[in-house]
Amino acid sequence: MDDHKLYLTSEDNLVLNELREHGESWIVGGWVRDVLMMKKSDADLDIATVLLPKKVMEIFPKTIPIGEEYGTVMVRIDGSDKKWEVTTLRKDGSYGDGRRPDNVSFGKNIIDDLARRDFTINAMAIDSKGLIIDEFGGENDLQNNIIRSVGNANERIAEDGLRILRAFRFLDLERNNLRTFDSDLENAINNNVHMLDKVSKERITDELMKILNSNNPYKIFSKMQEMQVLQRILGDLSVDIVDHGEVEPLVILSKFLRNNDCTGDELSNKLKKLLKLSKKEINLVSFLHEHRNINLDRNLSSLRRFRVLLTEEQKLMILQYHNDTLFNKNIEELGDEEIRLQPILNGNKISDITGIKPGPRLGYLKDWLFRIQIEQNILQEDDMIEVLNRINWKDTEIESWPKLSWP
Repeated sequence: MDDHKLYLTSEDNLVLNELREHGESWIVGGWVRDVLMMKKSDADLDIATVLLPKKVMEIFPKTIPIGEEYGTVMVRIDGSDKKWEVTTLRKDGSYGDGRRPDNVSFGKNIIDDLARRDFTINAMAIDSKGLIIDEFGGENDLQNNIIRSVGNANERIAEDGLRILRAFRFLDLERNNLRTFDSDLENAINNNVHMLDKVSKERITDELMKILNSNNPYKIFSKMQEMQVLQRILGDLSVDIVDHGEVEPLVILSKFLRNNDCTGDELSNKLKKLLKLSKKEINLVSFLHEHRNINLDRNLSSLRRFRVLLTEEQKLMILQYHNDTLFNKNIEELGDEEIRLQPILNGNKISDITGIKPGPRLGYLKDWLFRIQIEQNILQEDDMIEVLNRINWKDTEIESWPKLSWP
């Protein structure tokens, strides 16, 4: 298959040639799968080799050992940001913990190495002559859009529960088009859903986010729900899968969870126990859930607060989540309006004018003034001082003052 050379970079060739000067080496993994589909691969170029990790590290001194006990190192070279995962040919022992092999034995046979892989479409290799090694029918399954296990499906899934989620991820094709599970694999998933309990939250979350980022998140999540996989991962959370179009992954997730009768904070606390989302991701889901039922106010003052007080990410998420065409149009119409993004009157200035000493009252007054500045789009200091002199801050309690917030 000489066509594969069209997809190799000069750096890829350098690494492959250096390895092959010292021992047989093959291109494996998702890169092979993508090239057989006649498309440029987004996957990293993974390499299987007869060389032991120590030898690979001698050839490439900048190599990082990321799983040396399993034969895996990450090759780096001077002058490049790319990385290549290089793994010594091996056979895996039993999977006592349902996550990783208890032991491995290094070998010299590429077929034995491919036999340990999860699915046939991932169990192909390209040798130094450009020939495809496809002992398990991966190319045929690729052409027929089938996900099939290598060997006994029940054994493959029972070895590592993460393969359940990987199987769902590999269902994805172009939009509105999915691969299908081989019947043995589907039965194996049904019989081993409990294996997900042994998979770390980090690995589960990583796969879920990849599915949410896929071309067909709604169809794949529906299949996961049908096979009780979502319920195993998300526990008693209510999941309502409705197609909301091409929006950000966290908007999709938030929409799926919108029927849970709880606050944004309560939802985020539940998700923290189930998944390993970043603090930023958790906060965004919480924010969207907290505002899931709002009616977007198209009043000019509210539109201006939306524009100034929310982060760019929050604005994007809210606009996608509610998909209110008129509100979106109103926000766009504000685009050319000149605006001051910081308070014109800072705390020191307000204190000098009012005599209020630093403390909560001064802080709340500063926020109240900034809110007025935003809502009326005031640009000059003299105008803000006039506002300060006009509002009744002397005879009222801070609890009654308008807060600096949206909505």
